[in-house]
Amino acid sequence: MSVFKNTFRVETARHPDWDYSGDGMYFVTICTQNKFCYFGEIVNEEMRLNNIGKIAAGFWAEIPKHFPNVILDEYIIMSNHLHGIIFICNDDVRQGVDNCNRIRRDAINRVSTGGGITGQYNPMGKNSLGEIIRWYKGRVSFEVNKVYDKNFIWQSRFYDRIIRNEYELHNVRNYIYYNPVKWEIDRNNPENLFY
Repeated sequence: MSVFKNTFRVETARHPDWDYSGDGMYFVTICTQNKFCYFGEIVNEEMRLNNIGKIAAGFWAEIPKHFPNVILDEYIIMSNHLHGIIFICNDDVRQGVDNCNRIRRDAINRVSTGGGITGQYNPMGKNSLGEIIRWYKGRVSFEVNKVYDKNFIWQSRFYDRIIRNEYELHNVRNYIYYNPVKWEIDRNNPENLFY
């Protein structure tokens, strides 16, 4: 842990040498504060969204409208978190996912220098993964709190994993798809003993 002005600060969870505004595929998890179940419930191993969950799903689907360099893939809104796959493609994004996969494969093996939030890959204003998630969380929070007069709060930050090949992409898609089936043993389930 580093110190800034004699105060400990939480280190970033992002890969320090990766350009999060460049071409890539990401597995993203966003949780609610204290894992409170705002979005609905699992019934017979199937997620049933309530109205707040439908708001969360609606704004997730709107991400490409606000960030034209984004293609969404598999996702699920669970009771207290969201899992999703985001493609960031800055070259001819409207040609579809195949083009994005080609671009992503080219970007996977690159080694960058001078990354991080203060380096050449500063995410502000570049349609980076952080900016996309910040927009999404803000829109959902604003709408839920406006419509339902709730104190809806996301957990600070989010988890991401860079998807580096087709094998990983396949595994992440399966994980997302089967997440409701495994809710009983999910670490995000507040009723789970491992919580």
